[in-house]
Amino acid sequence: MNAIDYDNIDPLREQYRGQLITNRFLNRVIGDHHAALLCIDLQYLDAARGYGVFADCERSGVAPEAQDYYFNRLETLVLPNVRRLQDAFRAMEQEVIHTRIQSLTRDGRDRGPGHKRLGLHAAPDSKEAEFLEMVAPIGDEIVINKTASGVFTSTNIEYVLRNLGITALFMVGVYSNECVSTAIRDACDLGFYVTLVEDGCATVTPELQQATITTMKDRYARVMCTEEILAELAKAA
Repeated sequence: MNAIDYDNIDPLREQYRGQLITNRFLNRVIGDHHAALLCIDLQYLDAARGYGVFADCERSGVAPEAQDYYFNRLETLVLPNVRRLQDAFRAMEQEVIHTRIQSLTRDGRDRGPGHKRLGLHAAPDSKEAEFLEMVAPIGDEIVINKTASGVFTSTNIEYVLRNLGITALFMVGVYSNECVSTAIRDACDLGFYVTLVEDGCATVTPELQQATITTMKDRYARVMCTEEILAELAKAA
């Protein structure tokens, strides 16, 4: 048996798929307004050319070709798809929730140790803390600020979701292999039904993108494309 064959064997795949992914009540969850679109960190700090992490291309730690891949994917695929999903959720009066990296203080002393070590900082009212205009919150949509990778471990988002009656989450944002995948794992462990939008998230290399999809799929989340989700929403409506 070669390595590729071995990697494709997952004795628990069907069990997970049946219990966590293709749950027969999911359409009812959407129809009963218990689903939310969670948009993760689509802000100037980490998703805009020339700002935040990418203000100095040479010091960003991301190779130029990786930056080109990341921003091309964001600008031509991810952001348009996120906006389409936002519009669809809004039209159905489903929750659209936004997370971003933003400290409580101007000097960032409240940041998590990981963000301090990495030098990640978006102060209140800073350009880095602003959402990208194309996918920014509208009206009184909920915004969750965080200073760590995991939104569930560093904020009150679970409390908020429980108060809203949310049981299913559709996740988009950046980076796929970091903040997005951390949110997926934590949400799954907490009992939420999770869907990862494969063409609604991005990271800095195609290898990391594919590794995230492979790891999440049929274990922690359903993996679907935007068109499939839009069709599912229409059917549930």
